[in-house]
Amino acid sequence: MNPLIHAAAELRDAVDLLRFRPPVSHTYNPLRYAWDPHVLYLRAFGEGRKRVVFLGRNPGPFGMVQTGVPFGEINIVRAWLKIQSQVTRPERQHPKRPIEGFECARSEVSGQRLWGLFAARYGGAHDFFREHIVLNYCPLAFLEKSGRNLTPDKLPAPAKKRLFAACDQHLRAAIKALQPDWVIGIGGFAAGRAAEALGQNGIHIGQILHPSPASPIANRGWAEAATRQLIEMGVWKA
Repeated sequence: MNPLIHAAAELRDAVDLLRFRPPVSHTYNPLRYAWDPHVLYLRAFGEGRKRVVFLGRNPGPFGMVQTGVPFGEINIVRAWLKIQSQVTRPERQHPKRPIEGFECARSEVSGQRLWGLFAARYGGAHDFFREHIVLNYCPLAFLEKSGRNLTPDKLPAPAKKRLFAACDQHLRAAIKALQPDWVIGIGGFAAGRAAEALGQNGIHIGQILHPSPASPIANRGWAEAATRQLIEMGVWKA
């Protein structure tokens, strides 16, 4: 078995055992109900060594939550990654955030920006994935009672401790399999967790601006800013 698939299955089962209290109302684990497209992603693009691992925070409500692919904006997953598969439904769904899989009509801006940059720079998906891959640190999405997204860093301390232990173990397993030179956190949270989980092991850890539309800076030319950061770190060439 692809070691990334094995590690993802272990993470899927580990986080399924966790329980979260308010302010968390609903927890979505796309590694469970969107396992098929996630496996297709890892099988197509996760073989062999990667020079650069881009690490996101956790699934977005209209990205990986729907498609099982990190930053998985539906149109890009279908057209550029050439992935489409069955997505089932979690037992408990928030009425304001239904799981519609590849039928979801909403689009994730962060995923549009991230994959759009990679497509513009590398052309075909396989050209990008020859040296790169995108993973998420945490596989779970959290919703408050109102339906508002809750990021993992906002969880109560005891819940974070249990969750982060499972996510750290998975990240270490993925990095062992991929043997990258660089782990690039997409935003400060992911970069910080990578540094904490991986320690001093010879891997360079960097950070780029998160492409979220909630960031005013990201809304003023995210692709140009992220490209500049990657070139300045020496990850990409000018």
